[in-house]
Amino acid sequence: MTKRVLLVAFHFPPYRGGSGIHRTLKATRYLPDYGWHPSVLTASPRAYPSRGDAELHEIPGDVPVVRAFALDAARQLSVKGRYFQRTALPDRWMSWWFGAIPAGLRLIRRHRPDAIWSTFPIVTAHRIGLTLSRLSGLPWVADFRDSMTEDNYPRDLATRAVCQRVERETVERSRRAVFTTESTRQMYVDRYPHVPPERLLVIPNGYDEEDFAAVDAGDRSKRVADRPLRLIHAGLLYPEERDPRPFFKAVAKLQAEGALTHEDVAIDLRASGAEPYYEALIRDLGIGNLVRLLPSLPHREALRDAAGSDALLLFQSASCNHQIPAKVYEYLRLRRPILALTSHQGDTAGVLRSAGGATIVDIADTNAIYEALPEFLRVLRAKTHPLAPFEVVQRYSRRRQVGDLARCLDAAIARE
Repeated sequence: MTKRVLLVAFHFPPYRGGSGIHRTLKATRYLPDYGWHPSVLTASPRAYPSRGDAELHEIPGDVPVVRAFALDAARQLSVKGRYFQRTALPDRWMSWWFGAIPAGLRLIRRHRPDAIWSTFPIVTAHRIGLTLSRLSGLPWVADFRDSMTEDNYPRDLATRAVCQRVERETVERSRRAVFTTESTRQMYVDRYPHVPPERLLVIPNGYDEEDFAAVDAGDRSKRVADRPLRLIHAGLLYPEERDPRPFFKAVAKLQAEGALTHEDVAIDLRASGAEPYYEALIRDLGIGNLVRLLPSLPHREALRDAAGSDALLLFQSASCNHQIPAKVYEYLRLRRPILALTSHQGDTAGVLRSAGGATIVDIADTNAIYEALPEFLRVLRAKTHPLAPFEVVQRYSRRRQVGDLARCLDAAIARE
């Protein structure tokens, strides 16, 4: 018999600006294969900072989607760029709660789901999941992905206090709490010792094989000896959590010494999300002939673009050691060499070492990057850089991860 689940997610098409939509979008596509039919409660597109229609066609036609009232306090409740903090606790989209509760109750009456699933990183999504579970009595699965709070995060004390309260209620009241890495799960096991550890699970991010059906290696008719090597970073490049400044400084130093020219390499940062900031850095370091900032593309077009590169760039700072960017799994599936600028002690480095196919250099060490980059480029030209074996990559398919989610939902509705 088919079971039903209500998915509560802020990031959903037509949201544009990151990989966050795919965890929910792919769930809508593959959950029916495991006996679960989804409906979706999301936010009004007016609340999204950026919108695009490219992924809308991927929403299955038989999946009900309700877009509840929501506003972005920073854009729609501000006066001359300033707004009351109370309108942005725990996040800028707290107004979504007021529209989502009545909309969610109507969805529950109409479709009679067996469970509720809500997904971070918008804290208000878990507030909605918690409230709907309380009012309906339905079992609830909370998909944290990454940690909601840490010792010094969020930085604002009032925001941190609210997030800590929501986090505690979510872990304690949900039937299952899901994380994307084992180290994040262990952090929460230690933080909430009174919660049975079997209720805290890991379902990593992944890639969708369908997204790669039309991906090829691009136009590689020219030998690499006859053209610059192309390195690309695809997606958001957070100024703190993925700080590229040591990398930029290493590139500038190599250029100043004549060891790196525009005939050797072209470095593309696509859809970085902080273009004015990076434009200034690139200009001040004089590396504009080597580093380009490129606009965003629809997801599958961005994958095709990345597939045509000679190597993929990855940035992840030590402050995010227990997180793994979702793009890691798509990078592995693209089967291009990876230059991973990250902490050697982090989960990102761990999964790349396990899978293979990456050169790992400390993101914060300019000298290490300066020393490693020429050798990495030499190996690229020689076409001797290893790649992750495909049988290893397949462990991270979205269909497989959604199967894990379906089993999690089965456990959540079972009598405990």
